[in-house]
Amino acid sequence: MTRALMLSQLESTAEWDIVIIGGGATGLGSAVDAASRGLKTLLIERADFAKGTSSRSTKLVHGGVRYLAQGNIKLVKEALRERGYLLKNAPHLCTTQPFIIPVYSWFDRLFYGIGLRVYDLLAGKLSLGNTKILSAKQTIETLASVKTQNLKGGILYYDGQFDDSRLAIDLAYTASAQGATILNYVSLLGFEKEAKKINAILCKDEISGKTYSVKAKSFINATGVFTDHVMKLDEEDRENIVSPSQGIHLVVSHSFFAGNNAMMVPKTADGRVFFAVPWHREVVLGTTDTAVDKISAEPKPMEEEIDFIIEHFNKYNTVPIERKDVQSVFVGLRPLVKVSGTNSTSLLSRDHTILVSVSGLVTITGGKWTTYRKMADDAVNNALFISKQQKRVCKTDTLKIGDPEKRLALINKIVEEDAGFSKQLHENFPYTIAEVIFAIRYELAATVEDILARRTRILFLNARVAKELASFVAGLLAKELGKDEEWEKVQVKYFSELAEQYIPSMEG
Repeated sequence: MTRALMLSQLESTAEWDIVIIGGGATGLGSAVDAASRGLKTLLIERADFAKGTSSRSTKLVHGGVRYLAQGNIKLVKEALRERGYLLKNAPHLCTTQPFIIPVYSWFDRLFYGIGLRVYDLLAGKLSLGNTKILSAKQTIETLASVKTQNLKGGILYYDGQFDDSRLAIDLAYTASAQGATILNYVSLLGFEKEAKKINAILCKDEISGKTYSVKAKSFINATGVFTDHVMKLDEEDRENIVSPSQGIHLVVSHSFFAGNNAMMVPKTADGRVFFAVPWHREVVLGTTDTAVDKISAEPKPMEEEIDFIIEHFNKYNTVPIERKDVQSVFVGLRPLVKVSGTNSTSLLSRDHTILVSVSGLVTITGGKWTTYRKMADDAVNNALFISKQQKRVCKTDTLKIGDPEKRLALINKIVEEDAGFSKQLHENFPYTIAEVIFAIRYELAATVEDILARRTRILFLNARVAKELASFVAGLLAKELGKDEEWEKVQVKYFSELAEQYIPSMEG
């Protein structure tokens, strides 16, 4: 998967069967789906793959325990089925994670115990393990730092965990291996129409500055929180359908939350579920649900959101944290679909929505990472139907994602060029120089941010360390991409300023 190859495919194809706009979970999933059906498929992403919401999740592949409490059985069953597929198809990136719910009333112990056994039943053959009701003693043994005052016990259940942006990169690879053309840093400028139907897009390679008119039979808008912007390029007076919600996560050292079990609190003050989840040898805490008016590629945390998470973690954990203990804070925007009569974003459905415009543009939005494959299936089915193309069967329920053995072999070949490439980028992280070079050569990484935020996860795990590594990584990029010293300086400056946004202020 190289940029030169992808651009040559873009330039040599007269007409595509399907063009997908957006390189997050749903867009990449749609590219895998379409290409595996044998369709001539092009995906464009204006920034990097998973730059937005798709790299900023809670890192869980889950059915949604709280959706069960809301009575949304259909969504829970669908998500549990998709969870099972994902753990089977990408076992190198998705694992089973045990969770403990500490309970402080006998009613909650019974209520959540029964609810999670129903959760297991809904998963059927794809269940990850049996729910168990724990005594207070067993809860303390499995969740060492849990607050013990008034503790009545706990519920042990199992869900999935994954590395979101790494999965996105492997989806890009899989789509390419199936024959798709996948390009980051290519932006949509507008649509071209004939008899009121879209027959082409105008797009721009943000790296070279070159523009392209790309003809296709069908078009999918999978741009997440930027859905409305793309829809307005199609229909200028189109009403907004997305009600964005902001969720933040804090990352702290595992020393504050020892062990391999995660903690889940089913209901916080704002109605959200609260998690403390071991991830890449650190702990992710979250999340919040705050309605926002402004959509940004780099949303910033609100001080009250940071305080909220610290307060809730300390409420249930005997080893308290302060702002100075936070290694990174990252923020994601959820593309929730507007529902009349609902004021709280925490109550808006995570189910996905598909709209088809008069021009034939298929828009898919809403949903969550866990159900990306089903969303892609639905989007491609609609695109084929609207464009009157031959119906083809979806194959992604059993399609393996990525090729970790091939990736490792190529990384080892890079090490053969120079033994020094086997060195770790930083002593606290397992990522090697060879992995960075591989990402530049074969994973379309083009910036320091691409490397430190998404090909590796260092920015999300420890923003201060990521900032320290910026200059070194910029040097590797410049050498591989043939860039000059001035380009390196610009990259380091931009990334250093970006990393500062991931470091919370010491005063709320």
